[in-house]
Amino acid sequence: VTPSFTTDGDRKKNFLDIGNCPFSQRLFMILWLKGVIFNVTTVDLKRKPADLQNLAPGTNPPFMTFDGEVKTDVNKIEEFLEEKLLGPQHPESNGEALGNEVFAKFSAFIKNTKKDANQIYEKNLLRALKKLDNYLTSPLPDEINAYSTEEVAVSGRKFLDGDELTLADCNLLPKLHIIKIVAKKYRDFEFPSEMTGIWRYLDNAYARDEFTNTCPADQEIEHAYSDVAKRMK
Repeated sequence: VTPSFTTDGDRKKNFLDIGNCPFSQRLFMILWLKGVIFNVTTVDLKRKPADLQNLAPGTNPPFMTFDGEVKTDVNKIEEFLEEKLLGPQHPESNGEALGNEVFAKFSAFIKNTKKDANQIYEKNLLRALKKLDNYLTSPLPDEINAYSTEEVAVSGRKFLDGDELTLADCNLLPKLHIIKIVAKKYRDFEFPSEMTGIWRYLDNAYARDEFTNTCPADQEIEHAYSDVAKRMK
C-alpha cells in the first residue's frame, strides 16, 4: 500500500512532514494494516476551510464519514475499523490500557518544573515502563503451550499480541514513540537498556512500514512539546 498525501494546495508531501498527532497516526496504521489506499489532507486548524467546518462543526480532525454519517470520536472510528481488522487474541494485550498509565506518568514527568521533584516523577515513569516491559517479556499462553515440554522464561514475540501488528499496537506505539523522543530531548531520559522487552518491541515496530511511514518527523514531535515540557527551577 502506498498512501498518497495531499495538502490544501494539493501539493504532494512525505508522511514525515505531518504534524504530531498520535490519534491520527493510530488510524493511519490501522488503515495501512488493512491495505487501504487512502489520502491524507492536512489543514490549518486556526483557519479551517469552510467544507471542514460544515462537515464537522466544532470538531478537530481526525474524523471520518461513511454512508453520510460523520464519526468524530477516535474510539468510535477505531471500533468501526476493528470490524475489518483482526483485534488482539489475548484480552490482556490492550494497547490503550497498557499505554495510558505510561503516558500519564510521562506527562507528569515532562510537565514538572521542580528539580527536587524530578527524581520522584522519573521513578514513577520507570515503574510504569517496567510494568510494560514485564508484559512484553512474559510469554503469552500460546507461547507456553507451543513448548509444553520445556519452560519458556522469556517471550520471543515481536508485538503485544504476537508476531503481527494489531489494533493494540496502533494504540500503544505512537505514544511510546513520543515518550522516547520527547523525554530524550527535554529531560535527557532514555528507556533503560535492561528493559529489553520495550527495546525489542520498538525495534520490531521500526522495521514495519505501517509504523515508520506514519510517524511524524522527530522535529514535529519536539515542536509539539516545546511549550508542554517545562523548564525545571
